[in-house]
Amino acid sequence: MDEPIDVYADQFMITTTAFGANLSFYVNEAHPDRTKPVAAKALATIRMSNEHLKVMAMMMVQQVKKMEEDTGIDVKIDTRVLNNLNIAPEDWDSFWKP
Repeated sequence: MDEPIDVYADQFMITTTAFGANLSFYVNEAHPDRTKPVAAKALATIRMSNEHLKVMAMMMVQQVKKMEEDTGIDVKIDTRVLNNLNIAPEDWDSFWKP
């Protein structure tokens, strides 16, 4: 690979197996025609061990919590997003609040 990937993604998918994890990133069309659904464009798939995934997940949570604490910004997620992901608001809150 000549240059590192530097892109914006607005969708992702993660799969895990006993052998490792796959994170795939996608982007939706900027101005989609609502009458013709278009699949998101695949940007990249990153493969890693489950151990790497678990460490990375912890580090990401720590970074988000520190950013919110340092800036005084509480990043809100719309309940429609949580509903689409089948995440109960109380589960979301208990994950992010000590």
